[in-house]
Amino acid sequence: MTKKRCAWAGSDPLMVDYHDKEWGTPVHEDQELFEFLILEGAQAGLSWSTILKRREGYRKAFVNFDVQKVALFSDSNFEKLMHDVGIIRNRLKIRSAINNAQQFIKVQEEYGSFDHYIWGFANHQPIQNQFKKLADIPASTELSVKISKDLKKRGFNFVGPTICYAFMQAVGIVNDHVLDCFRYKEIINTDK
Repeated sequence: MTKKRCAWAGSDPLMVDYHDKEWGTPVHEDQELFEFLILEGAQAGLSWSTILKRREGYRKAFVNFDVQKVALFSDSNFEKLMHDVGIIRNRLKIRSAINNAQQFIKVQEEYGSFDHYIWGFANHQPIQNQFKKLADIPASTELSVKISKDLKKRGFNFVGPTICYAFMQAVGIVNDHVLDCFRYKEIINTDK
């Protein structure tokens, strides 16, 4: 019997694997949170499958999302990235990734970890939504608007409300698997 999953996963093995193993699972490691922040920003205007196909390229280009190293990227690093076919070669998105690494470190210094900062918006507990179908899931929420405003105030960019909501979904701040998806209950049980 085939498992019932969220319709957006489709039949692409990469998307199915991402849906089944990662999306919506609570993430608390700063390195992984930084990875998703960069990838979600890179995705703006593109499909998530486009980014997933380049994920290994991003890991290589951004030294496995080592925030300390990315924050120190120089103009020559930037120029190398602009010629790296393994990532989205968008000038603003690449500059944003370097800038966001610098801001990420400031948040870590202020809060002890980015994890403590970002999960604080949800009182350090995943929000368990109960959507019946994909069409019910919003592109942004009051909470993603609040997070977006706070991140922008701190100097981050490519963190609009829609990008923030996609980030929240990816790292499990919200569980937006539809109710009849097998992952919905798995994630709730993981949280206990």
